Amino acid sequence: MAASIEHYQLPLPRIEGSVRLLIVVAPYYRQIADGLIAGAKAIAAEAGATVDLVEVPGALEVPTAIGLAASRGLYDGYVALGCVIRGETTHYDTVCNDSSRGITLLGLDGHCIGNGILTVENYDQAAVRADPEGQNKGGGAAAAALHLIALKRNWEARSPAGTAAADKQRDIIRLAGELEGPRGA
Repeated sequence: MAASIEHYQLPLPRIEGSVRLLIVVAPYYRQIADGLIAGAKAIAAEAGATVDLVEVPGALEVPTAIGLAASRGLYDGYVALGCVIRGETTHYDTVCNDSSRGITLLGLDGHCIGNGILTVENYDQAAVRADPEGQNKGGGAAAAALHLIALKRNWEARSPAGTAAADKQRDIIRLAGELEGPRGA
């Protein structure tokens, strides 16, 4: 059923200047990981981005590796790749939820991350999604990171935070009390 649904994909953004991406992959299912990596690298190359690749033991370690790299400021964006296949225990839910939550929290901190960690019921579903000539979820994650980088650069170019121009653009919202603090009891 899902195969008959047409999905719209944004064209790759045009990004001025160089772009450095870090692909962080959990290669627990090596063939799946290799397909995701190939898709991500192809999209990065199409956009003119340079790519570094690191491997971590599992999907739970992907957000930590991205956080460590982000603290160094060496990359413009990150591509999280891996695969979690449902098993017989609730470990699947923990890994899916916690890896996704970690990536989301890093994104909310301003890091440009494309999440390509597959969460599937079986290996066949993963194979279809990892195929660079098929659904290309690795390429989709790279494209997502590139879109966020373009968006971030666009907003940063308008008026950097902490400048007089940025301060004038902010609206002051007073919820209670005086703007300069309480004047008395």
